[in-house]
Amino acid sequence: MNDFGLFLNGINPVLFIVVPLGFAFGIPLLGMISKKIVKWVPVFVYSFVLVGALSNIPDVLDKPIIIQIGGFVPPFGINLVAGPVGILFSALIAFAGLMVSIYAVVYIKEGPEVRYHILYLLLLTGAMGVVLTGDIFNLFVFFEILCISSYTLVGYFGNKSGIESAVKYLIQGAIGSSLLLIGIGLLYGLFGTLNMADLARQISSADPVTVFIPMALMITGLGVEAALFPLNAWLPDAHSSAPSSISAILSGIAIEVGLYAVIRILFTIFGISDFIMFFVFLGVLTLLIGEMCAFSQNNIKRMLAYSSIGQIGLMVFAFAIATSHAVAGGLFQMISHTLGKGLLFMAAGYMIIRSGSMKTASFEGMGKRMPLTCVAFTIGAFSIVGLPPFIGFPSKFLIIQSALAKGTVLFTILTGLVLMGTVIEGAYFFRIVQVIYFKKGNGDSERNEAPIAALIPMFLFTAVIIIIGIYPKFVLGILDSAASELLNQIDYIRSVLG
Repeated sequence: MNDFGLFLNGINPVLFIVVPLGFAFGIPLLGMISKKIVKWVPVFVYSFVLVGALSNIPDVLDKPIIIQIGGFVPPFGINLVAGPVGILFSALIAFAGLMVSIYAVVYIKEGPEVRYHILYLLLLTGAMGVVLTGDIFNLFVFFEILCISSYTLVGYFGNKSGIESAVKYLIQGAIGSSLLLIGIGLLYGLFGTLNMADLARQISSADPVTVFIPMALMITGLGVEAALFPLNAWLPDAHSSAPSSISAILSGIAIEVGLYAVIRILFTIFGISDFIMFFVFLGVLTLLIGEMCAFSQNNIKRMLAYSSIGQIGLMVFAFAIATSHAVAGGLFQMISHTLGKGLLFMAAGYMIIRSGSMKTASFEGMGKRMPLTCVAFTIGAFSIVGLPPFIGFPSKFLIIQSALAKGTVLFTILTGLVLMGTVIEGAYFFRIVQVIYFKKGNGDSERNEAPIAALIPMFLFTAVIIIIGIYPKFVLGILDSAASELLNQIDYIRSVLG
């Protein structure tokens, strides 16, 4: 299909990219009319995209939607592939983007607001393009849109720590992007195509040694944004310096889109099997280092940032098991992490504003002063740890079950290490909950809640966390289909190339 209209039952996925991009460039004109209108543009845009993504789920469970841009047939033209994986991530990006944009209506009051909303739309446009594109060069282009927007938003406040963090992020991200581009260039030189399906068709019969170097370069380049150890040095500073609304998107969307690109390339293009155990160990190592670093933090945003590194490690571990249930568990954990960490950063944002500090000790007695915000933070923390009845429990349970199903002593030991990481995670989150509820604060005990516009997205996140935690079957169908899409390289090739 090559039109930009509506499908019979759903909205054309091209519009998930075109509409946000168009409004990003239109915001300066709207800003001349009213700055109040500008604040609501991302809310309108991602309400539309969320409805569109959800409306396409029944269609993609039947067969992927392949969109030929300009009418050129793959592999010669640019195409979008909206299968179960693409639509799943589109819905996740749209939902998180919508919630955070509602939160930002009242949260973003300082700095150049028009610039913030332009960059916010561009960041999410880049993320949406990465999960929908069917060729690796456009993956690079959209990835760069995401990264450049992120660099700028990290330094949004213009203070010394923000600029320093943004420059560190820029330097490491630029190196990663360069490695990715070199890897893409080498693949194009070897096979004369940029289409993922066509590359997968040719690589399946190529000498593994020939394709190892471009694969290693691409995974290393993407691993910077995915926060894989040891490529994650940028993340704690960036998360702690950025506005909390952007921290929520960086943690819940940006690093997960980086990980999505890694698994898409590994499973779809390279059909990886020989290096699976390397990623198993890398996942466990990333998990343990992230959790131990988080445990040692007394800065709430740095603690949440290191926690995200640990969560990425758990996802890598799940994907590296490479069974249908494990991959579904890894995708489930991505959803769980996006919801939980988005909620935590939003709640922490107003806890920081009310206390005037990022130090965890400054939150003493906050449960009485900000009861609704603190309840939201606590539910987010319990979900990330993996306690029932929250979404983090079924996602982690599926991963642990899949690892133990391998039936080897090695995987039993690795599962024990993963559970040890969860214990460490629980220790530092419970410590924060104890500070909030069971220690008396020295300051004013009067209530000073977050604004209602900030509480609404927090409690929508909370509601979804609880509902899917109690009824995981709501998402298991599309998760199973998405896992099948990633693991079945031949079916992907056939669906795109015919």
